[in-house]
Amino acid sequence: MPILTPTALVLGVLFPQVTGRFLPYVIGFFAFMTFQGSLDSDFRQLKKAFCNLLPLIVTLGMLHIWIPCLARFLGGVFFGFNPNLVAGIVLEYIVPTGIVSFMWVNIYKGNGSLTLSIILLDTLLAPIIVPASLKVLLGTSVQMDTIGMMKDMLLMVAVPAVAGITINQLSHGNANKRVKPALAPFGKAALFLVVSGNSSRVAPYIRHLTPTLVGVAVLILCISASGYLWGILAAKVLHQSKDTLVSMAYNSGMRNISAGAVLAGAYFPPAVMFPVMIGTLFQQVLAALYGTWFNKKREIG
Repeated sequence: MPILTPTALVLGVLFPQVTGRFLPYVIGFFAFMTFQGSLDSDFRQLKKAFCNLLPLIVTLGMLHIWIPCLARFLGGVFFGFNPNLVAGIVLEYIVPTGIVSFMWVNIYKGNGSLTLSIILLDTLLAPIIVPASLKVLLGTSVQMDTIGMMKDMLLMVAVPAVAGITINQLSHGNANKRVKPALAPFGKAALFLVVSGNSSRVAPYIRHLTPTLVGVAVLILCISASGYLWGILAAKVLHQSKDTLVSMAYNSGMRNISAGAVLAGAYFPPAVMFPVMIGTLFQQVLAALYGTWFNKKREIG
């Protein structure tokens, strides 16, 4: 994963005439990714998380209130002269938490049930939260089809997620053991096609970087890095256990960037795509760096 997404981004920029052909199919590819990624979940995990609601609610608040508002404020301060760049910065931070966060939480011994519950609930609420957040934070500065966006979020996120979870529950976990591993190579291929296809739209911007675009990249890096810190701070203030702290950090810091890229490609001008796609360069690297820090803290403490 740390190699796949940056590679797809680079190839999309280098060969936009080829990868651009994938664009009409990215919503379908993404729906498949969501379905395959949801096959390890069941509704009992959501029920379990409701026994300890506070970290769940606070993490969702970080994801969809605090960090998006921070992104909107900083984007407006530094790039208010370009509404499309501001829209891209906001879009980067209102999409659901990254499904891949579960992998990192498992590696660094976080609270797996909390992370799965956050992913599940956030994914199911995305068709409502994402368009509503864009409307509130951007207002009339950028024109968008809110109803169309909600429909696409349902098709590529909520419906396949419910389908995957239901199949896993009805199969008593066999779908997670057998079907998900069998579909894993196709899920990675779909991710590659989504990222490379969407990257073709930002190829002119990356090939001709300006000081403004470099500034956008630096801001995206800083906000993304701060997401983990806000999660850690919230966990410490709430006196949560170390495993819950790890989960809150990763779920606050990681985003489903591919979902944001699909929306940017479908509903916004190409300039909106740049802040979203540039985040793929940083996300996995930041996750690994914070994981190394967690390991060192565990060894010391």
